[in-house]
Amino acid sequence: MKMVTAVIKHYKLDEVRKALTDVGVQGMTVVEVKGFGRQKGHLEVYRGVEYEVRFLPKVKIEVAVPDEKVEEVLQVIMDSARTGEIGDGKIFVYDLEEVVRIRTGERGHQAI
Repeated sequence: MKMVTAVIKHYKLDEVRKALTDVGVQGMTVVEVKGFGRQKGHLEVYRGVEYEVRFLPKVKIEVAVPDEKVEEVLQVIMDSARTGEIGDGKIFVYDLEEVVRIRTGERGHQAI
């Protein structure tokens, strides 16, 4: 099993969620986050004062998937989150040692 974590632009969340649901992903965790990569922030003007925004708002999505579904999930996220502009985000894949459904005690693939 793998944990797939994607950091994407806010306005792409619904499109990514729908695309993942369409390929059978049954659940996800979504967190609003701030950060920077190569984009390194930007300048904004508020009430005539210019200031630098160093941490940009993004959305982090986490989904647990079986090993055989990882490539499909990666492709779906890339296709639905891509705008072609700087700041589209990143995807990280981690090994997932164990999953336990609290309500039933199911483990592994059955708990996803």
